[in-house]
Amino acid sequence: MNTTAKLGPTLSKKLYERILIIGAGSVGKRHAVNFANLGYSVDCADPREDRRIEFLQLPETQQGFTDLQTALASRRMYKGVIVCSPPVFHVEQSALCLDAGIPVFLEKPVAPDLSSALRLRESLSRSSVPLLLGYTWRWWPALKFFRRMVRENQLGKNYFARFNISAHLADWHPWEDYREFFMSSKELGGGALLDESHWIDQMVWLFGFPKSVSGVVDKLTNLDITSDDFVEFVARYDDNLTVSVHLDIFGRPHEKSMVVIGEKGRISWTEESNCVSWLDSSGVVQEKKFQEERNAMFVGAAEEFSSLILSKSISTCTLSDGIQVLKIIEAIRQSSELGKIVNI
Repeated sequence: MNTTAKLGPTLSKKLYERILIIGAGSVGKRHAVNFANLGYSVDCADPREDRRIEFLQLPETQQGFTDLQTALASRRMYKGVIVCSPPVFHVEQSALCLDAGIPVFLEKPVAPDLSSALRLRESLSRSSVPLLLGYTWRWWPALKFFRRMVRENQLGKNYFARFNISAHLADWHPWEDYREFFMSSKELGGGALLDESHWIDQMVWLFGFPKSVSGVVDKLTNLDITSDDFVEFVARYDDNLTVSVHLDIFGRPHEKSMVVIGEKGRISWTEESNCVSWLDSSGVVQEKKFQEERNAMFVGAAEEFSSLILSKSISTCTLSDGIQVLKIIEAIRQSSELGKIVNI
C-alpha cells in the first residue's frame, strides 16, 4: 500500500473497503483523496501510464489498471466505482459496473447524447445496485441555500433568472496543454454545452422542466478544439418564467453567477464572493457569506455515495435528473440547427 501521505482527520474506519476510480485525471485524483479520507482504499483504471503513476502517489492508493475490464477481472471486491472518464465512455463503463453488481458514482454528464443515456437507464432498471450522478454543485452549501430561498417563495412570483458561466479552457488545467484535455474534443464528449451543463441542471433543480428552449451552440474563437465553446439559450416555463443561460469556455476573468428576479426583489450569487444576497420583507438587502472551499461539494457527494453503498437511498442527484438535462441539451442543439424555438 502506498503511504506517502497521511490521511486527513475525517478518517473513521480501517482501510478494508475498496473503491475503483475510472479515469485518473484531475477529478479522479480529487475523488481518490476524498474517499481515502472517508476510510476507503482506492484503485484506479486509466490507459495512460503517467496518470496511473501519479495516482499511485496519493495516500491509500493500491493498484492501477489499464482498463475497467482488467480491474473487474481482478476480483478485488469493489464497494463502489467512480466513473471519471470522458463522457463518451460513461454509459459502457457504468453499465459494466451495474451488471457486476457494483454501485456507481457517475460524473456528469450522463452521456454525450440522450439515446445513450436511455440505454444506461435500461441497465440501471435491470440492476439491484444504485447509481448516483455527479452534478456536484447540488452539494455546494451556497447554492443549496440559494435554492431554498427561491423555493420557499422568498421573491413571490419568479419572473426572470440569469445564469452566466464563463471560464477560459486553457486555465482549467494549467499543467497540461488544453488540446490534450478531453474538453477540446467533440468526439470524446467535450465542449461548453455538455461540460457546463451543471448550470442547466441548476435551472431544473430550481424551477423544474421548461416548456421550450431557443438557443445557439457554436464555436466562436480560435481555440484549437473540435468541441463547441459558446452556448446561449432562453428557456420558457408555463407560468411565464423566463430563464437566460450563457455558457462559454473562452472568457476571462472567470465568472459564475446566478440571479433570480421576482415580484418582491431579487436573489443573487457569485462564485467569486460565494455570497448569496437578497431583499428581505422590510426592503433591506441581506447577505449570507459562505466560507467553504470548492472541494466541499465533492466531499458532500462522496459522503452521500458512501451512505448510498449501505442504504441504496438517493436524494440529491439521480440518473433521471441527468436524463432531464440531456433532453434540454438535445432541444438546444435542435434549436440551434433549425434557428427556432423548440417545444420540449
